Amino acid sequence: MEALADAGLKCWADKAYQGAGGSVRVPFRGRRLKRWKRRHNTTHAKIRCLGERAMATIKGWRLLRKLRCSTNRITDVVKAVLVLHHALHHASA
Repeated sequence: MEALADAGLKCWADKAYQGAGGSVRVPFRGRRLKRWKRRHNTTHAKIRCLGERAMATIKGWRLLRKLRCSTNRITDVVKAVLVLHHALHHASA
């Protein structure tokens, strides 16, 4: 988490990271939330769903199990798949 803060990056995490602070953004907990907190949670879920859906696609393709390239190239392969997934998702929306 410190690496994110040092790099100036924000991370949208689930409720398990409650209290992590810093650059980690988590949804509000509770049943009777004020309207602005509900809006925050909705926006938070929309942002997280992009990454969750893309990672589910990678897992469904079993991409990481089938790769037989250098471990240094795996990050670039995953990034490329995520970019393509988001491009296809936004093109169909």
